[in-house]
Amino acid sequence: MRRILTLLAALLGLAAAPALAQDGPLRIVIDEGVIEPLPFAVPDFVAENAAAAQYAKDIGRVVAADLAGTGLFREIPKEAFIANVTSFDSPVQYADWKAINAQALITGAVSVDAGGRLTVKFRLLDVFAEAPLGNGLQFAGTTAGWRRVAHKVADQVYARITGEGGYFDSRVVYVAETGPKNDRRKRLGIMDYDGANVQYLTDSTSLVLAPRFSPDGARVLYTSYETGFPRIFLLDVASVGRRALDDQPGTMTFSPRFGPDGNTVLFSLSSGGNTDLYSLNLASGQRTRLTSAPSIETAPSFSPDGRSIVFESDRSGTQQLYIMPVGGGEPRRISFGSGRYSTPVWSPRGDLIAFTKQNAGRFHIGVMRVDGSEERLLTASFLDEGPTWSPNGRVIMFSRETAGASGTSALYSVDISGRNLRKVPVAGAASDPAWSPLLP
Repeated sequence: MRRILTLLAALLGLAAAPALAQDGPLRIVIDEGVIEPLPFAVPDFVAENAAAAQYAKDIGRVVAADLAGTGLFREIPKEAFIANVTSFDSPVQYADWKAINAQALITGAVSVDAGGRLTVKFRLLDVFAEAPLGNGLQFAGTTAGWRRVAHKVADQVYARITGEGGYFDSRVVYVAETGPKNDRRKRLGIMDYDGANVQYLTDSTSLVLAPRFSPDGARVLYTSYETGFPRIFLLDVASVGRRALDDQPGTMTFSPRFGPDGNTVLFSLSSGGNTDLYSLNLASGQRTRLTSAPSIETAPSFSPDGRSIVFESDRSGTQQLYIMPVGGGEPRRISFGSGRYSTPVWSPRGDLIAFTKQNAGRFHIGVMRVDGSEERLLTASFLDEGPTWSPNGRVIMFSRETAGASGTSALYSVDISGRNLRKVPVAGAASDPAWSPLLP
């Protein structure tokens, strides 16, 4: 275990954190992108009965895709294998895996009972140490949920090697788009983090924007124009039931986001030509005004501890980012680079804020420390916007739109190092993603 973690740290150009004791667990902190990903092997999982044959192959493939997709790992192709795993309980022939330079080996077995219950067990092995990395684990679920089981396996592997939580067993809610650019139809879609299992939560009769998950992933806030004006709705993901929030005559509400307690909602309210930030207690219906200025305040986001809010405002003459206490008070500006800043989102770790930046005719996704220092731009294009964080704070997903009359929107992800820019495989045009927490 010590060897494989130290090797990964070396590949990252980092020092491994010292162990708490001579034989204690060794953890690493990944602060930069990899130069050479760690090679791993995933033989087909063993099917322990005939009903499990296809699931065994498919689960192994999803586990491998999850890990390789991070940019931290490189899968060794099956064509290079000298040996295969035909029994989960057979001794591992480590020499065969060393010969192809596999640093990590993932083996597993799958069974399906008569009631359609699927069981997956797996082991993660340090090839050069010839020892397991942690104990073997077993997950169970329905055959319909086999992809979730695969993501759970991959999360465990990722966590054991990197020392940080995974993000594969999660979902993304987004705006699915159809039609030409000048007459785009939009509806809410929800999918696995990797673009699989797409379902639609609304129809396309009304414009919808800015979906945002609750902390438990069971509800979604979004803005709808079905009345002709922006209005916030709260939707239950399981039942698809919904209701309007803070429906006050003569006002427009938009840009909502949940607080960490799941009972508080931040949003912008426009009335009489003025736009300020408000909070709403979902249980009591009590609304509290947080800002009072002639400027436009919008896109609020809670800190993970619920004590502070970051938001965008044009009170200085251009769109900039500000932080203030959750109960209101004098905001503190944190963005001072050239250009305009918008759509700030606090990292789940609490250490960074992601944002959209427009400067010199280009759009960027960037991150900065909560005091505004160490600004880094991760992307650049005709139009990149709307960042959202993975549950572990390692990856940012965002929308990218191409130029021209035939331009379209797609979802992309990038590591916080700025490496591993990838297009998310979603059928059709898509925008405005919001990442869920890890699923229960």
